[in-house]
Amino acid sequence: MNAPSAAVTPTVAAATEGRQTDRPALTVAALLAGFGGAVGLRVAVGGVDVAQSVPAGLLFAVALLALAAAAGVRVSFSRRAFSVGIVGAVILCLPAGMARIATGDGHRPAGSFFIWAAAVTVVAVAEELLLRGALFDALSAWAKREEVAVLVTAVCFAGLHVPLYGWEVLPLDLAVGCLLGVIRLMADTPVAPAITHALADLAGWWLI
Repeated sequence: MNAPSAAVTPTVAAATEGRQTDRPALTVAALLAGFGGAVGLRVAVGGVDVAQSVPAGLLFAVALLALAAAAGVRVSFSRRAFSVGIVGAVILCLPAGMARIATGDGHRPAGSFFIWAAAVTVVAVAEELLLRGALFDALSAWAKREEVAVLVTAVCFAGLHVPLYGWEVLPLDLAVGCLLGVIRLMADTPVAPAITHALADLAGWWLI
């Protein structure tokens, strides 16, 4: 009776291993498809003024948060995460701040800062929990290389801004996406790039 079991066991083990190997790839594919759908939904709801549409942005954020939660995104808080996130925000804002000082141009915000700030913060955090959280983890598990996760999530980050601001933003957003990926690696949590992203966006009210 032992011989058949010994023959079947390797087959069962191989099948189980195959399913485990396919799981990260399926997760990556599902997250990328969901992300693309969320971007399309934002553009459809926002219309020609999609970049300024608060309802479209919030709907986009809810979709990303749902995807991240369904994928079981890992979030951890630490002093290192907050420190790295704040330093990252300073690095992102420094060039624009220096340019503003050099030109002496003033910025007169229009509209309600608080409504805008709440919306951009929610969107920034949602993007990071999906891109540098759930998708980053899935890519790392599938490719076995975190560099791949940094690059792919940076491409997604740059791509989502094209319908909002045009193709000319692609190089800059690709660089920013890579920086956010490095920040994710340094802190080992999406909390750090979420802090960087949110603070940089909030500073943009005065700097851009």
